[in-house]
Amino acid sequence: MAQAIGGEGLRPGGAATVASTRPPSVWLVVMIGLCTFLDLYATQAFLPVLEQAFQASKVAVGMTVSAATLAVALSAPVVGVLAEKFGRKLLIVSGLLGLALTTLLAATSPSLGALIGWRFGQGACTALLYVVTMTYVNEEWAGRGVGAAMSAFVTGNVVGGFLGRFLSGIATALVGWHWAFVVLGGLNLVGALAAWLTLPAAPRTLHTNGARSAIASHLRELTSRPLLAAYLVGFNVLFTLVGTFTYVNFYLAEPPFRLGTLALGSIFAVYLFGSVVTPVAGRWIDRLGNRQMVAIALTVSALGTLLTLVPSLWTVIPGLMLSSSGVFVCQSASTSFVGRAAGTKKALAAGLYVSCYYFGGSVGGVLPGFLWGHGGWHACVALFVAIQALTVAIASRFWRLSPATP
Repeated sequence: MAQAIGGEGLRPGGAATVASTRPPSVWLVVMIGLCTFLDLYATQAFLPVLEQAFQASKVAVGMTVSAATLAVALSAPVVGVLAEKFGRKLLIVSGLLGLALTTLLAATSPSLGALIGWRFGQGACTALLYVVTMTYVNEEWAGRGVGAAMSAFVTGNVVGGFLGRFLSGIATALVGWHWAFVVLGGLNLVGALAAWLTLPAAPRTLHTNGARSAIASHLRELTSRPLLAAYLVGFNVLFTLVGTFTYVNFYLAEPPFRLGTLALGSIFAVYLFGSVVTPVAGRWIDRLGNRQMVAIALTVSALGTLLTLVPSLWTVIPGLMLSSSGVFVCQSASTSFVGRAAGTKKALAAGLYVSCYYFGGSVGGVLPGFLWGHGGWHACVALFVAIQALTVAIASRFWRLSPATP
């Protein structure tokens, strides 16, 4: 039976909660979302510099990216369990401070191995922030625009992912790669201070039923059809995004495009279009529902991916804008659906979703490469569109909740 702590009320089923003292700020959620993804892909901007600095192979320096994403996938379920035991604000601020610390320590790395180790630590802190903030949003905005609020979080993720690469590239070019981590770590510290001063306490569910009950509860989440479908949707979402933006670089480096390194690096600027579209789409998620918006978003994304087959940069760039924006909207719909389907186990479900999401990204960076040798970019596009069609079918078939679900 759950225990009430510090004036908390008891929810049905023995769950204790703490109410927020004031409404949370959507802009604060955007800021946390930005900080969450500020560091994760930052080394993509200066991998060639690391290759020369450590006299290492492309595969070796590429581990500075994969170590961070792998840490997210491995840590997310553990974070989900922790989030059931501790307050949301405490974990969010701790995640931001941990991210700042590991980022600043990465600047001191004397070897590539040390840098990879600190990057793994950054990924673990990213998992903490992502899972807990996703849970926080689903709890705080439950029944009052959770789709729009989750879209604000995803918008912060999008801007943070771009800004991290952009600032890292500039800092590396001007003063060296060490200072790229110093700049990002400083921004994480500012985010931690802002969250500590302004983030209201969030409702949390505390369970004291013992380890056996916790494990049983976890297994019940795994066997829920709507949640299993959501985890698979998450896997597919990042699979297509990472796959598209990994292999399109090889496509654009070949004739007739022949883009150089600087031009290829600027391709990620198309993400900014998604930062404009996603908040608007969030309101439509609340109006039309999660299943409908997944279908619309991934249809648009698939059409954008198909546009990249036209051998003209004037068509490829808008195609990539539509492709990435559709994925971002789908991610907003997916994460808000997880919160609805999970009931009182939002943190555990969020951890599992994030884990599947990042495992999907890891596979998406590798699997299309096997098709490249048989059909190049055309074969990759066929795979991405097929995966998106399957994802729409999964959501349409299994994202059905009982009328009593809030």
